[in-house]
Amino acid sequence: MTTGNRGHALDGRVFRRKLVVKAVKVAEGRVELRSPGVGLWRGAPAPGTLVLPQSFLGELEVLGVLHELHADEHAHGLVLGESHGARAARLPVGQGDVLCTLDTSVGAVVAIEEEAEHPWASGGLVFRSPSSGRFFGRAAPDAPPFVGVGSEVEQGTTVCLLEIMKTFHRISFGGPGLPRRARIKAVLVEDGADLEPGDPMFELEV
Repeated sequence: MTTGNRGHALDGRVFRRKLVVKAVKVAEGRVELRSPGVGLWRGAPAPGTLVLPQSFLGELEVLGVLHELHADEHAHGLVLGESHGARAARLPVGQGDVLCTLDTSVGAVVAIEEEAEHPWASGGLVFRSPSSGRFFGRAAPDAPPFVGVGSEVEQGTTVCLLEIMKTFHRISFGGPGLPRRARIKAVLVEDGADLEPGDPMFELEV
């Protein structure tokens, strides 16, 4: 596994840059996440996954190059029904095609919003895992950690990798209820730990 300023090699392909998936409100309590381009989509979020701004939404392969997909600032809800990507390892999509639909009105989302608005009620300000996967705090065994105790982070800062289905995904800081900038107070998980969506990864202070 290698990393660089422009991307990192995974499974013989190279990540270039992040692409933003636009969230479009189509009805009360319903938001569609639409593809930012043409290519082969893989790594779709499972039904019931909580999607927040900057949440990882899989990769779009364009001419052999993988582009990380991340939700825009309006995305907030739970993935509905069967994810399109679940039917194929690599699903062909076009510009503007619906990748998945979010339910923004369910009680679980409200509960998560309330916790995000008052993080101290659950023991402190924390940054949580956006997906299930295996946690890695550095790009390679001999590489320095992305962040450590005392590190300053801001929205978009890479804080760790999550290994999902044998593919490594960069996780960026940010989301509802989190400040634009913060300091890492504690790293709450060890390298190789298996996480579920919502598991705390870092304790923060402002």
